[in-house]
Amino acid sequence: MSSDALIYPATRTVDHTDNYHGTTVADPYRWLEGGADDQEVQEWIEKQSTFTADYLAQLPGHEGIQKRLTTLWDYEKFGIPFKKTVGKDRDGGDRYFYFKNDGLQNQSVLYVLDDLDGEPKELLDPNKLSEDGTVALSGYSISDDGNYLAYGLSQSGSDWQTWQVREIATGKDLEDELKWIKFSGASWDHNSEGFYYSRYAEPKESEQFEATNYYQKLYYHRIGTSQSDDVLVYERPDEKEWGLSGGVTEDGNYLVIFVWKGSERKNLLFYKDLKDPNGTVVELISEFDASYSLIENEGKTFWIETNLDAPRNRVVAVDLDNPDTENWTEIIPEASETLEGVGLLNNQFVASYLKDAHSQIKVFSLTGDFVREISLPGLGSVGGFNGKRHDTETFFQFTSFTTPSVIYRYDMTSDRATLFRQPQIQINPDDYETKQVFYTSKDGTRVPLFISHKKGLELNGKLPTLLYGYGGFSISLTPSFSISNLVWMEMGGVFAVANLRGGGEYGEDWHQGGTKLDKQNVFDDFIAAGEWLINNSYASSDTLGIHGGSNGGLLVGACMTQRPELYGAAIPAVGVMDMLRFLKFTIGWAWCGDYGSSDNADEFQAIYAYSPLHTLKAGTEYPPTLVTTADRDDRVVPAHSFKFAAALQAAQGGDKPTLIRIETKAGHGAGKPTAKIIAEASDRLAFLQYHLQAS
Repeated sequence: MSSDALIYPATRTVDHTDNYHGTTVADPYRWLEGGADDQEVQEWIEKQSTFTADYLAQLPGHEGIQKRLTTLWDYEKFGIPFKKTVGKDRDGGDRYFYFKNDGLQNQSVLYVLDDLDGEPKELLDPNKLSEDGTVALSGYSISDDGNYLAYGLSQSGSDWQTWQVREIATGKDLEDELKWIKFSGASWDHNSEGFYYSRYAEPKESEQFEATNYYQKLYYHRIGTSQSDDVLVYERPDEKEWGLSGGVTEDGNYLVIFVWKGSERKNLLFYKDLKDPNGTVVELISEFDASYSLIENEGKTFWIETNLDAPRNRVVAVDLDNPDTENWTEIIPEASETLEGVGLLNNQFVASYLKDAHSQIKVFSLTGDFVREISLPGLGSVGGFNGKRHDTETFFQFTSFTTPSVIYRYDMTSDRATLFRQPQIQINPDDYETKQVFYTSKDGTRVPLFISHKKGLELNGKLPTLLYGYGGFSISLTPSFSISNLVWMEMGGVFAVANLRGGGEYGEDWHQGGTKLDKQNVFDDFIAAGEWLINNSYASSDTLGIHGGSNGGLLVGACMTQRPELYGAAIPAVGVMDMLRFLKFTIGWAWCGDYGSSDNADEFQAIYAYSPLHTLKAGTEYPPTLVTTADRDDRVVPAHSFKFAAALQAAQGGDKPTLIRIETKAGHGAGKPTAKIIAEASDRLAFLQYHLQAS
């Protein structure tokens, strides 16, 4: 398909400029910020969507790819079970809860088991809540007595949630309905009479998907009552950016308030003594100097995971009667690996570590003595190990780039793992392999790179290769299974994942090395990964594609504008493309901890230098590009992608296509129906297959 005859739908421009610290910046596509409810924007969306759909439908192999994806996607997928002991006196036996998807269901279904060997009973099926699967279960919490399910629903991928309460025994919903909840879970009190949650004020109807989110408040809801009667537990009208999350300790004695501010891995910890009816909120950690996460407590001793004086994290014990840092006791010191999280089982700490971006699990006594390392099936990622302090039984999930998630039941006393659920897919994972290599970035930093492909693939320097990355917000990219990636490998492609700075793979120093004035390090790491793949005979510039979503969409946008000749195709998904205005919408202000702010003169200069929207140069030959977004994305508002796609179409100096795919009734990605996921993956793979061909 030749692209030289492509005539894109016209996008009008406006004469709009902004002054940033003496620098005048044009914003000719400002009108595209009007939102999907704006009639002119809606017409633009429809025209661009039709144009893109027509182009993608003509790609050779598209239909076959979609059929293959659908066939392979049709396998049972299991979530990690968790257990609740029923009854306020804990005398009603155990109930087990887990999610399962039969294969092509748009949403996974929540089941309950009264006996692990018995028949599961459907507890909540989100597929029955909408015909197209766009209503998703976005949060849930089981009451401490195992009798109630509090659950949150989101529509069309929005971050906004509506919460309800269901009786587990009968499957019937109570009349409870809680609205305008975002970035919140639900934490039940010890008596299972109600739960704590956080919400924002109701926005204007026309602004609910774009307006900034400030002044989150913490409430207590008693089941069977109206939301208007909920008790305001804590608010800070003097701190509009503070987010508040409440959690009840296992013994039911304390409400612990996690206070966050933006995306920085720094938070406060407050608590309230629930045994004291006149108790007030006590500020245990009152400075945003590090991250603090409560593991559990023993009386007035709080076990806390923190990166204070330990970039790769450690565990300390804090006495509430003597909470100053000089009185803390270190339980598990910082290790060479990165401590990702800690749970309490069998009266022992179960610690999850990352070693070069893959999982390790270690067990420690309550005094910090090393007990053992739990054996894992291979190089991959582990989740689970949930439960109560004295539980001896737990479950964990293992997955890799070539192996779908396998669920194991684990006995803490015997150190024995037994298979609980193993999915069966219509392809042999043993035909594929993953290896980890390390390459050197521009400034000499050593960076890990996972590479997966068919066994026996000949490295001829012309393999269609897809490089994926993220590099932000201390998020670690660990091995994970994806049918679309496996189909890509089945087609003869190479799939590579780079563990860039900005992520959390090597702790807080690694994260900070890719933030604010050092954000360019992330792009340099990604560019160096692409160069390594070319220099080591995997790909050529014609056969190397790049993909990333959200902050990873920014990554792709920045790298394709800085090194357009290096790539044969680019797919920036739901990306932050206008780095000067991201803080003006929804929760965007919270990202200033990673990005900095255009309101700051020094940070503006750094941001402006790489902002994808502003680094496009007219007449430059950019690689074939498929921008993807969704009309109801209220995390990274779609205007980022709208403006970037319009500017890219105007700037493109070659004959390569520059398209935008706009999903309807969808958001940033969470809760997206299976049908929409397969359709988008089909378009992505067909686009890559066609354009990543050796010249």
